[in-house]
Amino acid sequence: MSRIGKKAIPVPAGVKVAVANGVVNVEGPKGKLSLKLRPEISAAFDANAKTVSVTASKEADDVGKYWGTSRALINNMIEGVNKGYEKSLEVVGVGWTAAMAGKKLKLVVGFANPIEVDIPTGINVVVDKQIIRVSGPDKQAVGQFASVVRSKRKPEPYNGKGVKYTTETIRRKQGKQFGA
Repeated sequence: MSRIGKKAIPVPAGVKVAVANGVVNVEGPKGKLSLKLRPEISAAFDANAKTVSVTASKEADDVGKYWGTSRALINNMIEGVNKGYEKSLEVVGVGWTAAMAGKKLKLVVGFANPIEVDIPTGINVVVDKQIIRVSGPDKQAVGQFASVVRSKRKPEPYNGKGVKYTTETIRRKQGKQFGA
């Protein structure tokens, strides 16, 4: 049994939820999101109580993990279209920069050529000198894009250079010692 799956999801004002044929559609001020549920999971929207409840068929043994995950995904969708999600990255290094080039993010991070990363639809990217702000209604898409940008030049522990999350702390190492 899933303890998380049993909880009803409150729907704030300004967010519309529609459930039909195993697909949950959520629409709010920040955008629209959709989720196709697994066959053993079903969702229902109660318009009077303004809640979404997720239920699972008891047939399968491992249905509990899908139940809680589906409830969490729907909750993230509702929160995303209402408030949105944001990740901030920082480019650390002398002469290292980030800039917008149309629908691409251009990173100059110590390689011979600049790296260009395509920005997926539904994601907003704002660059302020060394800070990259990634925002959007889809939590998974925002996190994935931020992870892809970070992976282009991960921070290294000796000089502290690289692309890192602003909340991330890099443990520094001492390096080699010269002399006796």
